[in-house]
Amino acid sequence: METTVKTDHLNVHVQGALLHLTLNRPEALNSFSKEMILGLINVIQEVKENDAIRVVMLSGAGRSFSAGGDVKTMGDISPTEVYEHIGKLNELVLAMKDLDKPIISVIHGFAAGAGFNLALASDIILAAEDSSFVLSFSQVGLISDGGGLSFLPRLIGPYKAKELFFSAQPITAKEAKELRIVNQTYPLSQLQDEAIAYAEKLSKGPSKAFGFIKKIADSSLTSSLPEVLEQERITQAMMVTTEDHKEGAAAFKEKRAPQFKGR
Repeated sequence: METTVKTDHLNVHVQGALLHLTLNRPEALNSFSKEMILGLINVIQEVKENDAIRVVMLSGAGRSFSAGGDVKTMGDISPTEVYEHIGKLNELVLAMKDLDKPIISVIHGFAAGAGFNLALASDIILAAEDSSFVLSFSQVGLISDGGGLSFLPRLIGPYKAKELFFSAQPITAKEAKELRIVNQTYPLSQLQDEAIAYAEKLSKGPSKAFGFIKKIADSSLTSSLPEVLEQERITQAMMVTTEDHKEGAAAFKEKRAPQFKGR
């Protein structure tokens, strides 16, 4: 089954078990609007309850993934409005991390500011070879938001992260891959096809297992080893009762490819 819903700020395309979200403000380089953020929150919350969707892919329309905050509002927005706006952005980030399904961000052009941090809130980042990433907050006298000050230091270490936050210098996709920010890079002409193939492969995997892998791996950053070991122990005892485990074990013994159902 294939369906598409288009709005002024967000396109939602469902193809089988893959949900493709496209940030749709190309004239503003997909900078975040209230409507876009609320739309993303609503869709992700709906996906959490929809067993038919097993993977989410996030990309941007037009020339770039996302410029992050809307520069047209900078300098004119009140502290109260900022507080409320970032509250909704935080709600989106937490919804992405809470979703028990893989989220793949697909980057072309550039991912800047909170757009970069939105990608960091996903589980896998695929990027065009000529794309770039920049934490531009300090250029306008601001700090990073959208979870960047949590995600990036844990990913590349606090010293390198602070260098990127302080300098606001763009880094190439090649540099981002060397820093382990990006999982894979592809020529721009191949990016979309490669991303869909990657997402479809994940959508055929044991999605229950993927969900727990995501949850435990993320929580391991703030958990002790004994806590992680106990999470693994409890979860594995539950996983052996799933249909996917039984199918995987049978396929292994029969020397065939497993047909996982996400159950």
